Amino acid sequence: MSQTKFVVDKEKLEVRITRLFYAPIEKLWQAYTDPKLIARWWRNTTIETHDFRVGGKWRFIDHGKNGEENHAFNGEFKEIQEPNKIVRTFEYEPWAGHVLVETVSLTPQDGKTLMVTTSKYENLADLEGMVQSGMESGATAGIERIAKLVES
Repeated sequence: MSQTKFVVDKEKLEVRITRLFYAPIEKLWQAYTDPKLIARWWRNTTIETHDFRVGGKWRFIDHGKNGEENHAFNGEFKEIQEPNKIVRTFEYEPWAGHVLVETVSLTPQDGKTLMVTTSKYENLADLEGMVQSGMESGATAGIERIAKLVES
């Protein structure tokens, strides 16, 4: 079983999440691009907008146990290279104006897929704020849900 690696690089102002999935790249690509599958691994999430094209917008709303809106996230797709790369902006709405650029890279490896997600921040305060907010546990839990989805 593969483990998720979470690395904070304050010099580069980035967070890198790495995981080897025991699934073909096509399954990972679908998990990252199909709104129905995204909603499954983002947990209690409504996919309000998912215009999957360069320049297209996205907005996801996370709901609490009682259905109330907990968190909302949004951004714009900047680059799409099927099935290997997605670059998008990412804004956590309660911290509006603090936008990061997230790059998801998928590389096939003998029937498995290496995923590297790099989140690039504008400044150290934004990086530290996101990390302190519980980003590692939330991201790791999401990656574990993707693994269950694509490796089954």
